[in-house]
Amino acid sequence: MDISFQIQDAVASVIRAPLASPFRIATGQHDELENVFLKLTTRDGVSGYGEAAVASHITGETVPGTLANLQNAAAALRGQTVEDAESACRQFAAAFAGNHAGLAALEMALLDLSSRVRGIPFYRLFAPVAALEPRLAFSTDITVVIGSLDEARATAREFASRGFRAFKIKIGRDEQLDLARVLAVHEIAPDSQIILDANMGFCAGSMLAFLDRLAAKGVRPVLLEQPVPKMDWDGLSEITAALTGSETLVCADESVGSLADARRAIDSNAVSAINVKFMKSGILEGAEIARLAASRGIRLMLGAMMESALAVTASAHFAAGLACFDFLDMDTTFFLKGELAHSPYLDEHGRFDLHDAGPGIGVEPSFS
Repeated sequence: MDISFQIQDAVASVIRAPLASPFRIATGQHDELENVFLKLTTRDGVSGYGEAAVASHITGETVPGTLANLQNAAAALRGQTVEDAESACRQFAAAFAGNHAGLAALEMALLDLSSRVRGIPFYRLFAPVAALEPRLAFSTDITVVIGSLDEARATAREFASRGFRAFKIKIGRDEQLDLARVLAVHEIAPDSQIILDANMGFCAGSMLAFLDRLAAKGVRPVLLEQPVPKMDWDGLSEITAALTGSETLVCADESVGSLADARRAIDSNAVSAINVKFMKSGILEGAEIARLAASRGIRLMLGAMMESALAVTASAHFAAGLACFDFLDMDTTFFLKGELAHSPYLDEHGRFDLHDAGPGIGVEPSFS
């Protein structure tokens, strides 16, 4: 049961952080982290934090629009007594229509504050879906961004030496180079899982031909993420049908940003997996998507946009609590520099461990 609290102060602010290198995908790139953060503080001085990771090239949302929405929400929350954090989140949902990253930040801050006031870890807010107990330890993959063959090799060598055993390779700009990059990663880390993320960069025919070329070299990805444009449901279905019975799952990312999208994907047999992200659906609807998919036998990935340690750690709690995710893609802190790159529950080998998690999310960004 929730414990009520009064919000004395609420502040929304843009916080920037440098990247170690550009984060390139088929549809664009990030050169720095520029996210909108929300801080809510009670009369007793307890604070909760939320983060909106805006990916304009994917969702069409903007930093100024997200900041304005969160500033409006902050103004509405000041002085308010919150009896139930989840109900408060749902009351604001309509104000964030078309701005799910902003909604995720609001939900994150309210839920973080609620769990801190109650003295429980954030993951305790999410009841397990597919296990009797929360899953408190797991590993993330590492992303090999769009780039040169040498860059792919360097990433594979570095992270394989750290103990990473799953590589998510971005493809979709140059098929010949993509093929060489995938083969190079496989050669350097032959015992690792290969995940391909096309970010809508193929059509169904070219994607299947690409997979055939990989198979001829002995490479079979465990998961293929968003191979075709988000509204190409026929293309997704064609690829999924062609890969039925194989070891490669077809995963919707951009195509599923809501519970309604998830129902369509599942009911039409368009995919065999779904990638849940806070910034696409918000947190509470993300949990509904995960529960629906798990109940229908659809495999699940938990992913992230260009998020700092705050949102990534919140996602780790989410994964721990629901305990239903087969693939964890929460590696963005490895691409950041500075304070926002450090999660207290993630080590340099890509392993999350929340066994000793304290109240709330456990990350407190500095507000200027």
